[in-house]
Amino acid sequence: MDVRTPVYLDNHASTAPDPSVLEVMQRVARDHYGNPASAGHAYGWAAAKVVEDARELVAALVGVSAREVVFTGGATEAANLAVLGLAATADVPGHAVATILEHAAVRAPLDWLASRGWRLTIIDVDPTGVMDPDAVADAIGPDTRLVCCLAAQNEIGTLQPVAAIAERCRETGVPLVCDAAQAAGRVPVTAARDGVALLAISAHKMYGPKGVGALYVRRRDPRVNLAPLCHGGGQERGLRPGTPDVAGIAGFGEACRLATLRQEDDARHLGSLAERFLARLEGGLSGVVVHGDRDRRLPGSLSLGFRGIRGAALLPALPQLALSSGAACSSGTGQPSAVLAALGVPADLAAASLRLCFARTSTADEADFAADAIIAAIQRLRDSGS
Repeated sequence: MDVRTPVYLDNHASTAPDPSVLEVMQRVARDHYGNPASAGHAYGWAAAKVVEDARELVAALVGVSAREVVFTGGATEAANLAVLGLAATADVPGHAVATILEHAAVRAPLDWLASRGWRLTIIDVDPTGVMDPDAVADAIGPDTRLVCCLAAQNEIGTLQPVAAIAERCRETGVPLVCDAAQAAGRVPVTAARDGVALLAISAHKMYGPKGVGALYVRRRDPRVNLAPLCHGGGQERGLRPGTPDVAGIAGFGEACRLATLRQEDDARHLGSLAERFLARLEGGLSGVVVHGDRDRRLPGSLSLGFRGIRGAALLPALPQLALSSGAACSSGTGQPSAVLAALGVPADLAAASLRLCFARTSTADEADFAADAIIAAIQRLRDSGS
């Protein structure tokens, strides 16, 4: 396979918008430019209907009521609203529990709370990258105000036992905050049925636009109360004031509609590509390490380490592939992966690791090409001592 541009395998960082999503966004931007808050004329009504129609589609994807969906500027904002908005309802600093696997969108606001008197317990995971629900239960105390558990890890792709953890939280009356940015649209997410209190999702991880996300806020059994982080308007139940991005929200809704329809087919396709790629890679190369559980992971997702090379030389040796060494939000920091370290991966192997994820549009030829390119690059680096 001859390619003029790199084969894109960085779908954990962002996915290409589906053509149907782009068509919806273009139509809405052209035809529905009214402000949804303009309740006195037809242009505002039409824009408001677009937003509410999209809200229904987002809610359907994650199994909740549309009244429980709050649109945000992305999953990072949604996670911050969940963690800090929940904490702001407490009279005094309390205790929060989280896993070492959390994305910075959750860990950073938790660290901010810790700097202001909150007590923070970080739970380790087993070598397969999966956390133990009983460890969460053991960490919960009388002053625990929230527990955080991501649905799917953004570096290694492992899936977490969210429903079991939510059950432990409900037994103690502590709300569970779930970062589902990587999971929603890729694997079944049923927030209400699983007992999750707050759930953050992102459009651009599921073939939608960047800059749009949502937060599920449970309204009953029991209701979750949040304090807004921003002030200035009554939009989104007062939790996210400001004029919404109507076209982006419409694109988000369309991405959710497509994910609802295609999720099972996508999972089979992505799983097949990952199996094909890994079999070819391991058949042609020794010293390949798969980080995290091989089975309990996002379809099409792989985190791989390569023995016998210097990590700094790895990505430059693969110009024909667009992939990463870890989370996009921490790329360029030069810091070793805390997630791989938590799994017990040695620092030199962690540095010589790649994260890749296939997409709905990825092909078998691209999987083969990527495997062959990595085999050739690793062999060159080993031969040269790099």
